[in-house]
Amino acid sequence: MQTLQSGVDFILGLGPSVMLPIVMLIFGLLLRQGFNKSFRAAITIGIGFVGVNLVIGLLSEALGPAASAMVERFGLNLRILDVGWPVGAAISFGTSLAPLMIPLIIIFNVVLVAINFTKTVNVDIWNFWHLIFSTSIAYIATDNAILAIAIGLIITAITLKLADWTAPAVEHHFGLKGVSLAHSETVNFAPITYALNKVEDKIPVFNKWNADPETLSRKFGVFGEPLVMGLVLGMLIGVLGNYDLQGVLTLGIQMAAVLVLLPRMVALLMEGLIPISEGARDYITKRFPGKEVYIGLDAAIVIGNPANMAVALIMVPITILLAIILPWNEMLPFADLAVLPFTVIWAVAASRGNIIRGIVNATVVMMIVFFIATNIAELTTTMGRSVGFDIPDGATLISGIDVGSHILVFIFINLLDPSNPLFITAIVFAVIYSLLWFWVRKDIRKQFAEEIALAESQKQNT
Repeated sequence: MQTLQSGVDFILGLGPSVMLPIVMLIFGLLLRQGFNKSFRAAITIGIGFVGVNLVIGLLSEALGPAASAMVERFGLNLRILDVGWPVGAAISFGTSLAPLMIPLIIIFNVVLVAINFTKTVNVDIWNFWHLIFSTSIAYIATDNAILAIAIGLIITAITLKLADWTAPAVEHHFGLKGVSLAHSETVNFAPITYALNKVEDKIPVFNKWNADPETLSRKFGVFGEPLVMGLVLGMLIGVLGNYDLQGVLTLGIQMAAVLVLLPRMVALLMEGLIPISEGARDYITKRFPGKEVYIGLDAAIVIGNPANMAVALIMVPITILLAIILPWNEMLPFADLAVLPFTVIWAVAASRGNIIRGIVNATVVMMIVFFIATNIAELTTTMGRSVGFDIPDGATLISGIDVGSHILVFIFINLLDPSNPLFITAIVFAVIYSLLWFWVRKDIRKQFAEEIALAESQKQNT
């Protein structure tokens, strides 16, 4: 087991910018793409990830102090500290079940593809930490490794199914053909946000408001472009953080840079991904006629969407306001405010980039996040202590926006014990979640009906 743990630690220590190119190189060779083509694509993907991470780093470094200043200005004093997703990942990979879960998830995924349960081949090994988190938190809650592993694999299966279901949006909204997003803590919000969008379609007047970046650009010229939106939103956050004029202007330019640079870094990432994606499709089509597969990737490849980033920045002050006013919240938002571009992905995608609807959807998402983050904080803290994580001074418990985004984890761990005060709440969550997914299960294909029909017609002609 120690040897396995050492091997896992080495691979994970490479980080996604190194590990994903290695995985994609091997994948390309298995697909018989040739070494030169596979190698170039893999290195390009790695460079794209470095670029994306640099821009996200800029976002984190700029937003962190601004968020801290807003928290201080509003006098927030809550007992649970948002320690951020890197701590969540480190804790998850440090648990005893991590070395076992990584190969299990890979094998389980292959089996599910083979029996046609899913079309998604999840190559995003780095982000298996979300699934390992699910397993480990269930283990802490039940003290039963077999049951915890079963829960982790069930959540894996549901996540892959959600990735399949949302793949048309990844193709037709984000422009990434043959790709799905098997990020459990982001894609699990898709049924909720698509249901919200369906309700919003029925609201008079509101259903006519369209504020996607293209419409804003047409109506307001340069003032509707992403770089100006980033500038204005950054300056607004600076003002709310009580920055001086220099600080306000600097944060404005930094956020403008994020909105301009991130889509370009994602485009570079896609330059490397497209040959591998097309190769996978050709390989499967030749050997398994009629079978379709998606490559499951990190949701980072879509966060650069201008509408997504605009909503994420607007949600920074809204998130802090929600932390103040929500009666069920006990978490101080901090480190994971920079994760909001990930958290709001499906809030924005469900509305096809309508920023107004995106803000409404994202607000509902954050209300759920705060509820879950608060209620699994004790388990998260126990798990952190079990791997030697030191609780920061001034905090009684730890959690995070990313941790609170795991809807499926919350449902499963609270369904296990009928004496749990949240048992009934978990049943209600599970029923509503299932009904919402059933209600909107056809909506993505309806939303992109014309694009899908055209793509299928072209496929038949070739």
